[in-house]
Amino acid sequence: MSAETNTVLHGVLADYRVIDLTDERGHLAGAIWVQMGADVIAIEPPEGSSARRLGPFAGDVEHPERSLHHWAYNRGKRSVVLDLRTPQDVDRAKALIAGADVVFESFEPGEAEALGLGREALAGLNPALIHVSITAFGSDGPKANWAVSDLALQASAVNMAITGDKDRAPLRAGGTLPQAMHNAASEGAGAALIALWDRQTRSGLGQHVDMSAQQSMSQASMSSTLNTSLNATVTKRIAGGASLQGIDIQLMWPCADGHASVTFLFGPGFRAFTENLMDWVYEEGFCDEATRDKNWNEYAMMLLDGREPISEYERLKQVLTEFFATKTKAQLLEAAMTRRVLITPVSTTAEVVDSHQLAFREYWEDVDHSDVVSDVGADSFDSAAVRYPGAFAKFTETPLLNLRRPPKLGEHTVEVLAELDEAAGAARAPAVPASVRGVADAASITSPPLEGVKVLDFMWAMAGPAASRVLADYGADVIRVESANKLDAVRSIQPFHNDVGDPDGSGLFSNLNAGKRGLALDMSKPQALDVIWDLIDWADVILESFSPKAMAGWGMGWSQVHQRRPDVIMASSCLMGQTGPLAMLAGFGTMAAAVSGFFYPVGWPDRAPAGPFTAYTDYTSPRWLVAAVMGALEHRRQTGRGQYVDLSQSEAALHLMAPALLERTTNGRIWEAADNRDLVFAPQGAYQTASGGPAGDDHDDNWIAVSCVDDGQWAALAGAIGRSDLASLNTAERHARHDELDDIISAWTRGRDGYDLMTELQAAGVAAHIVQNSPEFTVDPQVVHRQHLVEVPHGKQGTTTVENTRFVLSRTPAQVSYGGPTLGEHSFEILTETLAYDGDRIAELAVAELLE
Repeated sequence: MSAETNTVLHGVLADYRVIDLTDERGHLAGAIWVQMGADVIAIEPPEGSSARRLGPFAGDVEHPERSLHHWAYNRGKRSVVLDLRTPQDVDRAKALIAGADVVFESFEPGEAEALGLGREALAGLNPALIHVSITAFGSDGPKANWAVSDLALQASAVNMAITGDKDRAPLRAGGTLPQAMHNAASEGAGAALIALWDRQTRSGLGQHVDMSAQQSMSQASMSSTLNTSLNATVTKRIAGGASLQGIDIQLMWPCADGHASVTFLFGPGFRAFTENLMDWVYEEGFCDEATRDKNWNEYAMMLLDGREPISEYERLKQVLTEFFATKTKAQLLEAAMTRRVLITPVSTTAEVVDSHQLAFREYWEDVDHSDVVSDVGADSFDSAAVRYPGAFAKFTETPLLNLRRPPKLGEHTVEVLAELDEAAGAARAPAVPASVRGVADAASITSPPLEGVKVLDFMWAMAGPAASRVLADYGADVIRVESANKLDAVRSIQPFHNDVGDPDGSGLFSNLNAGKRGLALDMSKPQALDVIWDLIDWADVILESFSPKAMAGWGMGWSQVHQRRPDVIMASSCLMGQTGPLAMLAGFGTMAAAVSGFFYPVGWPDRAPAGPFTAYTDYTSPRWLVAAVMGALEHRRQTGRGQYVDLSQSEAALHLMAPALLERTTNGRIWEAADNRDLVFAPQGAYQTASGGPAGDDHDDNWIAVSCVDDGQWAALAGAIGRSDLASLNTAERHARHDELDDIISAWTRGRDGYDLMTELQAAGVAAHIVQNSPEFTVDPQVVHRQHLVEVPHGKQGTTTVENTRFVLSRTPAQVSYGGPTLGEHSFEILTETLAYDGDRIAELAVAELLE
C-alpha cells in the first residue's frame, strides 16, 4: 500500500513529541515511536546526519538522500537542520526540547554537556522530559569514553566469542550490518515507554534513561555471560550451533539447495520433536529402529554422564547429514508444517522479500520516493514503490502507522521552527495529565514505575520470558504459569549450576524469569481452566506464546477474553505471527533467525553460513514486545480499553536488517557473508593474540577485535605496528588492500597479550576490544561498574547469579529481588493471597492433581 503520508491519523503516541538527536547509533528508537504515532523531530547538522553517508545507496548513487541505512530508520520523521556549534541554534534546540516529551540522543558521554544539552541542563529546562542516552558502554564507568565500533562492542558482550567456526576467528552477529547499537536503541524505545508510564500515572516527572549497548547486546549470548558465576563450563563456538561441555551441538545442516536450521535437541521440551524427526529419517531408510528409538528424553544427560559415547552422537549427526542432503529447503519447510519437526530454511534476503508468509500478512509497505529521485537524477529502480519492512506488531485498537518516505535533509526546518512560540520559548507543554501534574512531593516517588501492573505470563522458552522479565524488573507483579506435563524447554538448557542438569538449576531459566512468581498448574485438565479464568480476572496484561489457536482451543482466545474483560491487554508472541501459511510453525528463535535471513550473511565467503549464536530473534524481539505492551497500556490509560497484540518474532526482528532488505528491493542484490569486514571503514577484523581472550590460557583461541573507523585511527594503528609507511592510505586504498593489511596486523597481534594490546590501542584512540567470553566478562571493569551481574536469593540453590536490568532509570531504578522460581514455588501464595482461595478449594485442586 502507498505510504506517502501517514494514513492512520492517530497512533497510540499521537499526543507525544520526540526530539531525535541520534545518528545511526540510535535512530531506531525514534523509528519505533514514530510507528506508534509520535511526532518525531530529527535534528540534523547542516551536513546531515552521518547516517546519510552510510551505504549501500539506492541505485548505487552515493548521495545523502539515497542512503538505504538512513531510509531504513527515518521514515515518518520530520527533519530540522540546526547547527549545534552555534549558540543561536542551541537555543532553538532547547526551545524544542522544552516542549517535548522525550529526547533520544546518542552523543558520546560528555559531548551533550559541552553543548549545554546535558542531563542536568535538560532536566532543569523541562522537568517532565524523558531523556534517553544511547551509548556504547553507558553514560559513565571506566569504558564510557572508549573508542568503539559495532565489532568492538560485540566483542565485549560475549556473543561474538561464541559465534562462528571454531577453527577461525569469532564473528559478529549481523555480518556487515551493525547490530549492537540497534539492540540498545530498540530497547531504549521500550525503556522510554516505561518512564512515560511512571510520568503519566504516578509522578508527573521525567527522568534519565541510561542505555548501554554492551549490556543490551549481551542478551544475544543466551545467558552464557553467567557460566563463570555459576561454575558451569564455558560455552565455545561452533558454526551453526554451540560447543557445550565438550559436545559440539549441531543446529544447522546442508541440504540439497542450501542450508537449514534444525533443532536436534533433547529433554522434555524437545523430545516429541526429535522423535518426529527420527521417525521420518527411519521411514526413508537412513537409520535403524534402535537409532530411531533412543531415549531422547534422557539423551542429553546420557551424553554428559557417559552412558552414551560422544562418538555415537557424532554418528547420529552424520546420519542426519546424509538424510538432509536429499531434501530441498522447500521440502524441509513443508515437513516442519506437516510432521511437526523443528526445521526452517536458511533464507537469503531475496527469499525473505519473496516470503509467502509476509505477503499474506501484508507486511511490506511500498513508499513513493519519486520526488527525491527527480532531485538526484535517473534511477535503475522503481522509485515510486520502494518496498520497506512494515509494522513490527499488529494491534487491534491502535494499528501502527504506514509511514511516509524518510525526510529530505532540513525538509521541515521552516515548518517546525514556525511552530515555536518565541514569546513562551516553546510551542507546547509536555503532555502530562492534570491528575499527576504537580503531585505533592513527586520527586520522592522512586518506587518501581510499573508497581501495581499485574501480568499473567504464559510465555515459555526465551523470547516471551525475556520481555516479561523487563516488566518484572520495573515493578510489575508477574505470575508465571507452568506445567510439569510440558516442562519449559529452557529448564533443560545450560548453563546449569555446577554443570548439574537440574530443571531448577538452569541459569538461563532463572535469568529470564527473575522476579516473577511461579504457579505450577496442569493445564491439560479442564478443571484448571477455572483457575486460569480467575487469574485473567486479576490481570491487566496477559502474555502468551503458545501456538496460534491454542488459547482459543481452551476457550480463552482473544474473543472470549475480550468479551469478559474488555479492559484487559493480551499479547501473543510466536515465530511467524498468528495468521498466514506459516502461522502454525512451532519452534525456537534459531528457526526464526534462519528463515528471516539472519543466518545467511554471518560467516565466511568460502564456507557455509555460520549464523549468529543460535536463537538470535529470541534475543532481539523481546524489546519490541516490551514497547508493544507499554503502548497498549498507554492506550488503556487514555481510553480504559484493552486490545490484542499479535507480535511475530520474525517481523519485528526484520527491522534490524532493514538496510539489507532495501538493498534487495531497490538494487536487486543479496546481502552476502563477508566475515568481520565492514562496508564503510577498513581495516577491521578479529586478530589472534597469545593470551587475554575468551579461553584464558588457551593460546589457540584468544582474539582482539580491531576497527579503524577513520583515517586518524588507521594512522594510529599503523604507527603502533611500526608501519608508518602505510599511514597515509585512504579508506578506498585500505579496502583494496584489506587482505594484505590483515596479514600485517595478525603478525603483530599474534605474539602479544590481548589485554595489553587493548589498552595500548585504546590509548591511541583505536576502536579495539578483546573478544570476551564469560570469564573475562565477569571481571570486566565496566560490567562490574554497571553492576550487571547480581547475586540474588533462589528457592533451591540458595543464591544464584542473574543479569541485572540492561538499562537504568535515574529516579525509579529496577529492583531484581530473586531468581527465577522453582517449579510451583509460589503456588500456595498465589492461590491463597492473590486469588483468595480457602483451604477447601485448594484441597479440591490437589485431589484433582491440578497442582504440580
